[in-house]
Amino acid sequence: MAGDGLGIIKNGAVRISGGKVTEVGTCLELNSDEQFIDCQNSVVLPGFVDPHTHLVFAGWRADEFELRLSGKTYKEIAEAGGGILSTVVHTRQASEEMLYLSALERLWEMVSWGTTTVEIKSGYGLDTENELKLLRVIKRLAEAGPIRVVPTFLGAHSVPPGIEKQNYIRLLCEEMITLVAEKGLARFCDVFCENFVFNAQESRLILEAGKSAGLMPLIHADEIESSGGAEVAAEVGAVAASHLLQPSERGMMMMAEKGVLAVLLPGTCFFLQERHRPPIGKMRELGITIALGSDFNPGSSTLLAQPLTLQFGCLYYGLTVVESLRGVTINAARALGLGDETGSIEPGKWADIVVTDLPDYRHFAYRFGHNPVQLVISRGQVIYQRARFQSPSSFAG
Repeated sequence: MAGDGLGIIKNGAVRISGGKVTEVGTCLELNSDEQFIDCQNSVVLPGFVDPHTHLVFAGWRADEFELRLSGKTYKEIAEAGGGILSTVVHTRQASEEMLYLSALERLWEMVSWGTTTVEIKSGYGLDTENELKLLRVIKRLAEAGPIRVVPTFLGAHSVPPGIEKQNYIRLLCEEMITLVAEKGLARFCDVFCENFVFNAQESRLILEAGKSAGLMPLIHADEIESSGGAEVAAEVGAVAASHLLQPSERGMMMMAEKGVLAVLLPGTCFFLQERHRPPIGKMRELGITIALGSDFNPGSSTLLAQPLTLQFGCLYYGLTVVESLRGVTINAARALGLGDETGSIEPGKWADIVVTDLPDYRHFAYRFGHNPVQLVISRGQVIYQRARFQSPSSFAG
């Protein structure tokens, strides 16, 4: 059974042309005009896809991390004015250029861990001007490369101070979503569905407004408590629902029926030391497709390495190595509606490929904390190569 579901080819070869995979096999002859990359004794796999991040922000929250270590909960910190709203203050004050440069640096760090496609959410502006600013930064990242960037509008991340919730929802639905769609700044519309943020009814209203404007729905669902998020995901036809630490059985059944993917975020659960875990067994039983994301953000997950997300998926959530590998590749691509373009090494798909220093696929989970990435190819171009160690004699004077 080991390795089933990965499509492993021993002594395989891949031909790339025009940025896409053209052939996959074991006996491909090298043409005289082709470049050859030797990957002997290495696991070669699709570039990692990260389907859930909050990459663009200003202001870290190490103080809150220390508070949590002393016993404060995420909800208690948020209700005291910390959490998302703390980052909003710093992000509103930051220039667009500063946000772009800091996010670009983080993006390159992701590349060094093998990520070739990343979803990035807004959500730290919480007003029209600053949400558009964040989405413009995300657009610049997409245009600059080095990897594919998928933009998501998350104006419904929290309710900003100084405005009634219903008035803010009206602003979201009648102004912000309309402008985001008209300017072509997002592919998805997301909402933080929790009873103390946007409840199920409010989340449904926001996501339906996004759908009417042409934005595909995503949802943060049932993380802090069971709030009906899984049900909303199915009702609005969301591509995926994230977190899902405490979904109802009815909600999961509805997700399975409607084909909504589950984007699980084990790094966040570990970082916050949540006592709940997603009901993995029930998800398997219902046939819900599981993807894994980093949820990189300054408050609840400073993880931006998908190999580590994979490891937490195995060691903290009890996923198999195969489930976790699929979770950060093909299933993560499907969670962004990109399963026909990337996430696996197949003819016709973009040549997004990672060459590792691992001899066996099981080492992805076994070598805890290790960065296995030697070479990263994005759309057929080598964009990252790990520097090789020099022998001690090379430093001799």
